Amino acid sequence: MHSLDKQRILVIGGTSGIGLATAAAAVDAGAAVTIASRNQMKFDAVAAKLGGAVQTKVLDTGDNDLLERFFQKEHAWDHVLVSAAQTKTGPVRGMSLADAAAAMESKFWGAYRVARAARIKDGGSLTLISGFLSERPSATAVLQGAINAALEGLARGLALELAPVRVNAVSPGMIETPIWDDLPREKRREMFESTAAKLPVRKIGQPDDIAKAVLFLMTTTYATGSTVRVDGGGVIA
Repeated sequence: MHSLDKQRILVIGGTSGIGLATAAAAVDAGAAVTIASRNQMKFDAVAAKLGGAVQTKVLDTGDNDLLERFFQKEHAWDHVLVSAAQTKTGPVRGMSLADAAAAMESKFWGAYRVARAARIKDGGSLTLISGFLSERPSATAVLQGAINAALEGLARGLALELAPVRVNAVSPGMIETPIWDDLPREKRREMFESTAAKLPVRKIGQPDDIAKAVLFLMTTTYATGSTVRVDGGGVIA
């Protein structure tokens, strides 16, 4: 694996879950990491976990003008990860059109705006987070599968358009992140146990599992246009 020593990495959506785990792993690998989030208050928790090892920046992927101003002022990055998204789930006929549009706006168009605005060094990388529902759809999360598939298609196309910048996607399965914290503790535990029992690995994924895949793509200079699935065997189960 190539070193990330002194490379500048931007993690958009880095205050919790996969983004935070990737930021921590990149710091351990010697990178100079900036975490971006639209919520200033969340940076306090990041500071408690990572101390002064990272820079922070308020950034909203829904604000194109803000994104463009930010990237114009910054030197080109070595690597950019887009992990920020807020989406509701549910069947197509059970979800309001407003919620469906907001989900697409957050996860797909947010990544699209970053890809348009980001300045990345030649040979550097842009990594998007999709999800295994792109390959194994669920009757109760149809839109999420469609958004993830769109992100993976976007990554493949961008790998051609932005070359020699490398563009890839990481496709997680079920990961134990704060996204599930709204569920009652017992219901969350039952869901994790039920899912784990169906997977070949017999366990739920952790944010560190996805962070390792992201760093693999950042440091593997022959990887572009790829989707790396880290789902515990969810697609084949």
